[in-house]
Amino acid sequence: MSVAFDSPVTKQATGLSRRFYITAWRCHFYAGLYVAPFMIMLAVTGLMMLWTATLFGRDGEKTYAVEPQAAVAAVSAQAEAAVREIPGQIVQYIAPRDPEQAALFRINQGEAAFMVAVDPYRAEVLGHWDRRDGLYDLADTIHGTLLIGDLGDRLIEIAAGFGIMLVVTGVYLWWPRDGRGFGAVLVPQLSAKGRQLWKSLHLTIGFYASLFLVVFLLSGLTWAGIWGEKFTQAWSTFPAEKWDNVPLSDKTHASMNHDGVKQVPWTLEQTPMPASGSQAGVTGTPEGQPVTLDAIVMLARTLGFDQRFQLAFPGDETAVWTISRDTMSNDSANPLLDRTVHIDQYTGRILADVGFDDYGAAGKAMAAGIALHEGDMGLWNLVLVNVFCLSIIFLSVSGFVMWWKRRPKRAGRLMAPAVGEPGPLWKTGAFVMLATALLFPLSGAVLLAVLLLDLLVFRHITPLKKALS
Repeated sequence: MSVAFDSPVTKQATGLSRRFYITAWRCHFYAGLYVAPFMIMLAVTGLMMLWTATLFGRDGEKTYAVEPQAAVAAVSAQAEAAVREIPGQIVQYIAPRDPEQAALFRINQGEAAFMVAVDPYRAEVLGHWDRRDGLYDLADTIHGTLLIGDLGDRLIEIAAGFGIMLVVTGVYLWWPRDGRGFGAVLVPQLSAKGRQLWKSLHLTIGFYASLFLVVFLLSGLTWAGIWGEKFTQAWSTFPAEKWDNVPLSDKTHASMNHDGVKQVPWTLEQTPMPASGSQAGVTGTPEGQPVTLDAIVMLARTLGFDQRFQLAFPGDETAVWTISRDTMSNDSANPLLDRTVHIDQYTGRILADVGFDDYGAAGKAMAAGIALHEGDMGLWNLVLVNVFCLSIIFLSVSGFVMWWKRRPKRAGRLMAPAVGEPGPLWKTGAFVMLATALLFPLSGAVLLAVLLLDLLVFRHITPLKKALS
């Protein structure tokens, strides 16, 4: 019979491992306190947008049904009917997705914008409504800015960066150890009771959800004002130099976005627009004939824009006609079919034609990632996003329930595990924090501020030290 004794080295390694585990737990705990409300908000508003778009259409195109006829009226006749209903400047035409749907026109009256639904067969107006005044738009604004503009965008960006940290620390915390297999992770222990059941469900659902959470967070972060526009988007913008000998406007594609609605593929937003007024480009509409709305729509069909597509009208003397189709705008279910075509408003010549194959690696990843994020790629994607959003809500709620069940008996403490003096593994933690700060600047700045407050303030004030322990 032999007796095993733990050597000092083994005990030291075990102690350091335990200390690092508790440190990760504290990071997970405090990051979760900040992130959970945002995750619930993002999941709820995401579901609102998903189902509003599914039932009524992102732009309200499913609100009115039409009876198909043998012939479709000229788009110019449809536009005239729309302007009679709402006098103003037409800025956009959205072609019907299927024969039973109405055509849509966006008309501006000064600062006000309206959507007008028109029967494409009879050229008769079916109804109109204020643009950006529906449930989808409210949910979208909350989802992106919390209704408080740039400040809301920054707060959400910080939460998304901490969400990445939650995934990393969560995987570390729940990685099978102590002889347990992956079965403890892949299948919840439904026979458990009380807090252990909540913990098991949180573990299993969190494991599966984390596979998608990083994709959803990154695809959302790339729209954010700092990490997206200032960093990621800046180096992955489609280069306008690919358009040979085409005059460029001083406006970018982002100028086509209106009222916070993203209507331009991510990789094109910071790319300069081509300008009308030259003989550049290749043949588009028939030469020698007027460049009319009907001629542009005919060209779109010739180029392969079937079913739903969007047509932006020229807004000034140098602007262009823009034909576009992308999954981000719910135009199609296949990001590989994304395409943007710019046409000179005077000559009808095609100045630029950009498709999915022309995007860089980041642009392609974003085109697919946003389509997945919005549930645009068919029934399977719709089901996936629903399950994912409900999982995120459950994880946020179950995290609170687990804390509540282990809450301190005495009031005034958060009951996070204590951490001893830093050991050799502090270098690993510092590296991870530095990498987070560099990759997600806002989240890193907040993390650094919290660490400095903890080192310089919290641990030296006894009531605060107890409350945060």
